[in-house]
Amino acid sequence: MTTLIAIPARYASTRYPGKPLVTLRGPDGAKTLIRRSWEAAMAVQGIDRVVVATDDTRIADHAQAFGAEVVMTSSDARNGTERCAEVATLLLGFDVIVNLQGDAPLTPAWFVQDLVRGLAADPAADIATPVLRCDGRAVAGFLNDRRHGRVGGTTKHRIEGRIQEIGDQLTEDWMKKAGAEGKTLVDAYKKM
Repeated sequence: MTTLIAIPARYASTRYPGKPLVTLRGPDGAKTLIRRSWEAAMAVQGIDRVVVATDDTRIADHAQAFGAEVVMTSSDARNGTERCAEVATLLLGFDVIVNLQGDAPLTPAWFVQDLVRGLAADPAADIATPVLRCDGRAVAGFLNDRRHGRVGGTTKHRIEGRIQEIGDQLTEDWMKKAGAEGKTLVDAYKKM
């Protein structure tokens, strides 16, 4: 099973322009957010290729300078999922494409490996979705931990089958299953 990790990176964010190039200090020195996310992706075992997907030359130049492979995408992508969908049309031949968000440098390698293994174990599945189910007390605890800078690797994964295309509008079969026929992906997740 051939696997690609695509890291979508957008400079023109409305909430935080230039976020991928922001420097974060850590025990291993100061590195940009996109570099830390790329390093997290490179730590995942069993991956055939890792690319940074961007429409911005500043991000592309920076990523290439530290050794990342870059795929230039159009500026029409509205989110990371659409940017990764474009990568899927440009780089053919991968059985699995992981969308590892460019602002997720703390994603543990085992988490991505688990998702890929889950997909490999279920040939009918076309997408793996990280989910966390918890009651109100647990949510309050997670929010309190987040406020105090404590982050844990508690997210589990669930495998969903029958998604046959990536993009804003998903296939009817999967949307019916989610109880959100004719809606977008976000609406489907709210229903589940």
